[in-house]
Amino acid sequence: MEIFDVSVPLREGMVTYPGDPEVHIELAASIAGGDVVNLTRIDFGLHSGTHVDAPVHFIDGAAGVDAIPLEVLVGPCEVVDAPDLSAESVAAAPRAERILFKTPNSELWARDVFEEDYARLDGEAARLLVERGVRLVGVDYLSVGDEEAHHALLEAGVVPVEGLDLRAVEPGGYELVCLPLRVVGADGAPARAILIRR
Repeated sequence: MEIFDVSVPLREGMVTYPGDPEVHIELAASIAGGDVVNLTRIDFGLHSGTHVDAPVHFIDGAAGVDAIPLEVLVGPCEVVDAPDLSAESVAAAPRAERILFKTPNSELWARDVFEEDYARLDGEAARLLVERGVRLVGVDYLSVGDEEAHHALLEAGVVPVEGLDLRAVEPGGYELVCLPLRVVGADGAPARAILIRR
């Protein structure tokens, strides 16, 4: 059995989506400073690094991240090598309930500056995923797509997982475990995501 951690580590200075809060990590208490324990404070937006979007992120009054069914977040998935996230690339992908797209975006994780020119879904590609019965779609940069794509996915109950690091993963079938923090009513949450190949 092989286990691949496809989460982006949360760290000070990491790249974030434009307009999102930056990640700040600091010691609130330290043994070196005379305290009994080391205790860390972290300040960040819920869409930092590898994270899951909840319906309420784009649909006011909709479900929060804590309401996403675990059976959607865990199960067989397909990692697909794709040149982009166009409708053509989606149509060429194998059918799967959970699909993770490995695109040229994967190489962008080597930079600490947001790259505006990244592969993303548009409304047409997102609707095609819905039509194909996808329940979870993962992408290898900080956003799955434009506003239309988010609405198409979230209104249909498809869970977007954003910010995956798929550089070390080959295309093929895996078991996905993707567990976002259980933040009540939140529009999203960072997640630890792993792929298991048996």
